[in-house]
Amino acid sequence: MRVSDIVRLLGLSAIWGASFLFLRIIAPVIGAMPTAFFRVLFATAGLIVLLLAMRVKWDMKGKLGAGMLLGVINSGIPFVMYSLAAKVLPAGYSAIFNATTPLMGVVIGALFFKDKLTGAKIAGVLFGLAGVAVLTRTGPVQVSGDILLGAAACLAATACYGLASFLTKRWISDKGGLDSRLVAFASQLGATAVLLPFFGYTAISAPPASWGNTGVWLALAGLGLICTSFAYILYFRLIADLGPVKSLTVTFLIPPFGVLWGTLFLGEQLSWAHAVGGALIGIAVWMVLKPATAPAGRIMKA
Repeated sequence: MRVSDIVRLLGLSAIWGASFLFLRIIAPVIGAMPTAFFRVLFATAGLIVLLLAMRVKWDMKGKLGAGMLLGVINSGIPFVMYSLAAKVLPAGYSAIFNATTPLMGVVIGALFFKDKLTGAKIAGVLFGLAGVAVLTRTGPVQVSGDILLGAAACLAATACYGLASFLTKRWISDKGGLDSRLVAFASQLGATAVLLPFFGYTAISAPPASWGNTGVWLALAGLGLICTSFAYILYFRLIADLGPVKSLTVTFLIPPFGVLWGTLFLGEQLSWAHAVGGALIGIAVWMVLKPATAPAGRIMKA
């Protein structure tokens, strides 16, 4: 892995770690669906400006539909799930759960993409489940139905991410590739189109008690423009350069940043459950990825 790839991984991890901070500020105020919708709306607008400023050639090579459908899976559904989780879970919790993405990638790869499921990978999945159990049962927040639903929402989001990484390779990279900036734009456009009717319905039938203050909307701008539009350009470039599994290692680096931002800016409490649960998930990700580097090399050469 090149130094530039490592720098991009660290930068993306810090940015996505901050997204859980922003979600924790926004979602409890305006609700899950408005948070998810405005996130993808701002991201789409930001990408249009960025692409125009960069003078990117708008040649989708017939992949606009695939990119938009990909956006439903890698943005629309996960963003709603994480917004729901942010209403009840600390930012650090969601960031740690996000690290299960490579584990989901292993399971999905074995079930649907003919990836070999080794003993190390199975053990990794079990370690990951143990880490989730430690966080939900012995963390600084008391276990409840809402907490378990929040954890389930995070895991549903990571399953979508794991699936999307393989679909990106199959639909985009393996079919001649596409400028990562255009993939990011198509994905956010697709997510915006799908979430629009759901947002409209909830805004009319069950509007939030408050649409927030300036701080909430600044957080929304940061979430959409920095943590989504800019971050997804980096992410799709990494998938093209490193392949889907190695790119998912970014989720291994997100938890320290997510916990750090939550502690510094939201006053969230640290506990041994953060360390133990995070360590178990970290071991799980290491077990999943380390043995896969050699046999999967031919797959990752996109």
